[in-house]
Amino acid sequence: MTKFQRIIAAGEFKAKCLELMDHVQRTNSQIVITKRGKPIAKLSSMAAEEREFFGCMKGSAKVVGDIISPIGTDWESNA
Repeated sequence: MTKFQRIIAAGEFKAKCLELMDHVQRTNSQIVITKRGKPIAKLSSMAAEEREFFGCMKGSAKVVGDIISPIGTDWESNA
């Protein structure tokens, strides 16, 4: 899931903090806050960060072929 990411200076963030927080919550976007041109913090929606661990990989794999039958019956054991 790609999120819109906006970069903003710390001074501007300080002046518009509440407005920016409302925007992030509404749009589920992220804001990177910079100080002297270097990123120092990221503001994102809490709903965007919450993920369920169990089941998060559901639908990401595909079974191709028969996974139950043995590969071959003509193998020897070295025991």
